[in-house]
Amino acid sequence: MPETYQNLIGGKWVDSATGETFADVNPADTDEVVGVFQASGAEDTAAAIAAAEEAAAGWRAVSPPKRGEYLAAVARIIERDLESIAEGLTREEGKTLPEARGETARAVQVFDFFAQEGRRLGGETTPSEFGRTLLYTVKEPLGVVGLITPWNFPVAIPAWKLAPALVSGNTVVLKPASAAPLTALCIVQACEEAGLPDGVLNFITGGGATVGAELAVNPAVRGISFTGYDTVGGNLYGLVSGRGGKCQCEMGGKNPMVVMEDADLDKAVNLTINGAMWSTGQKCTATSRAIVHRDVVEEFTAKVLEGVAAIKVGNGLEEDTQVGPSIDEAQLNTVLEYIEIGKGEGAELLAGGNRLTDPPHDKGYFVEPTVFGGVSNDMRIAREEIFGPVVGIIAVADFEEAVAVANDTRFGLSASICTRDIHRAMEFADRSEAGMVHINSPTVGAEVQVPFGGMKDSSTGTREQGTVAVDFYTETKTVYLEY
Repeated sequence: MPETYQNLIGGKWVDSATGETFADVNPADTDEVVGVFQASGAEDTAAAIAAAEEAAAGWRAVSPPKRGEYLAAVARIIERDLESIAEGLTREEGKTLPEARGETARAVQVFDFFAQEGRRLGGETTPSEFGRTLLYTVKEPLGVVGLITPWNFPVAIPAWKLAPALVSGNTVVLKPASAAPLTALCIVQACEEAGLPDGVLNFITGGGATVGAELAVNPAVRGISFTGYDTVGGNLYGLVSGRGGKCQCEMGGKNPMVVMEDADLDKAVNLTINGAMWSTGQKCTATSRAIVHRDVVEEFTAKVLEGVAAIKVGNGLEEDTQVGPSIDEAQLNTVLEYIEIGKGEGAELLAGGNRLTDPPHDKGYFVEPTVFGGVSNDMRIAREEIFGPVVGIIAVADFEEAVAVANDTRFGLSASICTRDIHRAMEFADRSEAGMVHINSPTVGAEVQVPFGGMKDSSTGTREQGTVAVDFYTETKTVYLEY
């Protein structure tokens, strides 16, 4: 029998007031239920918010360096349990075990980085135009914040929201995605073991229409950080900002890999396959458009097809698996629908495009890695986020057209170029309408010490990770001290 997990509210593990639960299912083997979780409602969410509000004054009074010590302790616990957390992540989300290990290790880095921010969390002093006046600023916590995290990075994203929120002195209500709550629970359990005071971190599972809606409208929640679909994020932003709260939304991407005629083609192919196919393409930074100079598009395409043909699709727990399943049936169907849309639009299906149904794939949500050629940038498969192992190849005449096509999207999260020409590389960095630009590296990947976020419809502007991450979770107070 699968274990049933509870909500954490005010330091106590409790069942939902709804009395209802839902199953967390392994997408690679739907016969396996990884765990059973609480299908919470507005009443449960309000209780979690109240517990966070009650704990806020006490946590705010803890010095930032001391808060950092808690985070350092959390890092050591996650590091100790890395293998078991990674295995649970693979079982509930489907990504390969090496990817899950890497993601869990990233969570350790995140907590270590923000642990040190506890000793750097300060304002600045500024000369005053008046004599005998000390003029300075301080950063103060918002109070209660809600964190709404997605299923595609169920340990890394909760970590990189939770760590800066806590070190800044906020109390938290964490709502993970219902498709992958177990991994987030492991982070919460690590915080509990590290001795985080009761009510500082509250964990509640359930749907966005219930838990998420209460977080959005409850006036005690002074800020919400959300990662997920752009339609949901847009509605959430309107609700929270409309009542005067702060809202941070990281949403979609339609990220280009530009390949110029002077590129190292073998490297460009590897970067494209890495960005498009690993993690089953279920990354907001995934490469979904390969924009290739027409002089090399034929050779590039042949090499991509050769690489894609060698990909092993299967259960992420098997060490030789390279691409796992879609997260659930709905996402699988979305990917398959877009493949049909691409064929209907006149794109040439060069590889993949089918659901895998023969054993050992028959119990999971597996789709073949898919490559389209002959794609134009006005096709839906070139404009809408698919969130699957699908890449479209777009041929362009020159660098100017490549930049124009890369920027011709409502998203602006990540963009990459492969070239040996430093002038082109820097020109692309200057002109790219993306929050993150890569030169001879994949569109995916983000280091903890630098900001993460996008432009246009990809992001609401504030950045996660790096030292700027605490800006969202704090308010600046200016102090005039005349002596």
